[in-house]
Amino acid sequence: MITSPAFAGKSYAVYGLARSGLATVEALLASGANVMAWDEREEAREELRSSRAKSRGAGTESEQRPSTTLGTNEPGELRICDPLATALSGFSGLVVSPGVPINRHPIAARARAAKVPLIGDIELFAQARASLPPHKVVGITGTNGKSTTTALVHHILKTAGIPTTMGGNIGLPILAQDPLTPNDLGVGVYVLELSSYQIDLTQSLDCDVAVLLNVTPDHLDRYDGMDDYAASKARLFAMQSREHAAVIAAEDDYTRAIAAQVAGRKLLVASGQVKDQSRWPALQGPHNAQNVAAAVAVARELGVAEAAIAKGLATYPGLPHRMERVREKDGVLFVNDSKATNPTSTAPALAAYPAIHWILGGLPKGDDLGPCEPFYDHVRAAYTIGEAGPMFAKLLRNAVPVAECGVLDAAVRAAAGAAEVGEVVLLSPACASFDQFRDYEARGEAFRACVEALA
Repeated sequence: MITSPAFAGKSYAVYGLARSGLATVEALLASGANVMAWDEREEAREELRSSRAKSRGAGTESEQRPSTTLGTNEPGELRICDPLATALSGFSGLVVSPGVPINRHPIAARARAAKVPLIGDIELFAQARASLPPHKVVGITGTNGKSTTTALVHHILKTAGIPTTMGGNIGLPILAQDPLTPNDLGVGVYVLELSSYQIDLTQSLDCDVAVLLNVTPDHLDRYDGMDDYAASKARLFAMQSREHAAVIAAEDDYTRAIAAQVAGRKLLVASGQVKDQSRWPALQGPHNAQNVAAAVAVARELGVAEAAIAKGLATYPGLPHRMERVREKDGVLFVNDSKATNPTSTAPALAAYPAIHWILGGLPKGDDLGPCEPFYDHVRAAYTIGEAGPMFAKLLRNAVPVAECGVLDAAVRAAAGAAEVGEVVLLSPACASFDQFRDYEARGEAFRACVEALA
């Protein structure tokens, strides 16, 4: 795991104990910090207790709800107690999960009142960088394509033999990973997928290469409109040193405006720079042309040889939960596109197949399916689930047959029963997953399980 002497003897509160929260607690304790941890879910608190019970030499722990201070605790002590009911004076940071809606959650006001920085695990990584072996950091953001681009850059670097790992909004939490060490081919490269939520909780991440792919409507329940959302993305460049590189796909109004504001070194890329995708089986479609253009620019900036870039593109295997072929049964293909959490990211999946039984819905990020509308003629029927189900059913009813299924297993059974030979059952929700699932990965795994359970 990544630790740092910069945290030793300090006190931190960690609010939210999903994967990144648990990794944060472990990394801070291992660094000699005092930690107060909490999650509203009892099962999450129990998981933390269990993991600490298995650790050796991890200090002591107690569970409290009343207000107390950490002033007399020994370094490395863990307390499981609620920061909303506990004094925060003297804490060095309040680390929250990116899933906590800080625009409306009382934890944000609590941190402001106590004058404690509200941060995330990416900020802790940024603060730990000075104690890590020599390395570089690539930070990748954008509404759509950032997971693919992150994984593609990571794959190209691995193909070139350069030490690398990926984290942030993809893979293992970054603090849970071992520090990279240089080899004969270069220093280690941390490739981070960064959501706007993670950027909001970060103040000092100076990326050697920062990447912006696109900005389209998303997460507007967390922002005061599109300008505010775009400003969150732009902060990735504001944290950069001027000599570091900004790779921007300036192909929409917001990315063009952000590119114009960046004062440092800019590398502008575009989908049109990619002329032939036939050599890369997992990188088809215009959306992947943009991903490839950005990834190639990053690799060249890091000094990767052209032959290694070409090999990396040709051998890239694709991502789970992104246009993932799960199974073919009785002539029907089942595709898991759970990573498509907004209509813009669902549209390429609808474009890819001519006859689709479309499963969609979840926690909505808007009130329309505009980017998907040009491909309704590919949809044989739609099956809605989750909180957005009734709204999406109403939007679609005049265009395609719709079944309001409510839950995923019912939707899979209905779609599988209706699909004919040569057709596709596609989970591409155009929504976040948090109404019914822990995250999009859990949703995709549930889809896979439902498909495998079909008789």
